[in-house]
Amino acid sequence: MIEIEQIHHVSLAVRDLSRAKEFYSGVLQFSEIERPPFGSRGIWYAIGDRQLHLSENSEAETLRASGIDDREGHFAIWVKSYRSTIDWLQKQGIAYKTKPDSIAGFSQIWIIDPDHNVIEFDAEFNS
Repeated sequence: MIEIEQIHHVSLAVRDLSRAKEFYSGVLQFSEIERPPFGSRGIWYAIGDRQLHLSENSEAETLRASGIDDREGHFAIWVKSYRSTIDWLQKQGIAYKTKPDSIAGFSQIWIIDPDHNVIEFDAEFNS
């Protein structure tokens, strides 16, 4: 049996690292962290006490051409406020899909990045 302690990081392929950095660093304002000098291009972010790793791959393929589909593979981030997150996304002009009263037991918001990777934001109901 594998004794799991926690998820360490999520890694996503992006086609254009500069464009991805504009979105994650600029628009979402994720905090960059040091990345080892691998032989490939990439950027790492701190997500609470976990990490998001973006690796540039100009040949990366995604399953969806456009639109937000919450059934696709994704990663989720717990946020302090559902309403504040929606307000921020609106100010940034980012399209989103919501389930404020989700049967999951918490409110859910989904967006897509420039490479059509799905990101979910979760929060307590009515926060």
